[in-house]
Amino acid sequence: QVQLVESGGGLVQPGGSLGLSCAASGNIHTITVMGWFRQAPGKERELVAMINSDGVTNYADSVKGRFTISSDYAKNTVYLQMNSLEPEDTAVYYCRSKVLTREYDYIFYWGQGTQVTVSS
Repeated sequence: QVQLVESGGGLVQPGGSLGLSCAASGNIHTITVMGWFRQAPGKERELVAMINSDGVTNYADSVKGRFTISSDYAKNTVYLQMNSLEPEDTAVYYCRSKVLTREYDYIFYWGQGTQVTVSS
């Protein structure tokens, strides 16, 4: 089993910044991709950003230029720096990882989610 533990959510004013982190632990041989998704009330879960072990990144158009994803694959940790936050960024943010287990199985895991609220 693999656990993803997120931290860093909270309440921030529009235009403010917030950083999230997600650390994976457990039955891990390697992690090939880590990313962030979010789900706002009444909406489907959507990709925010992802980064693979080669450092290649992908961002949702709505966050390009405002959010930055980074990772430390040696520590199985992914980060999301969110700047110029808007009320529309309010959502529960979920970490997701593609893990190669010690049994050489590829399995996707989700974190428990962390609330980000952008409001004045």
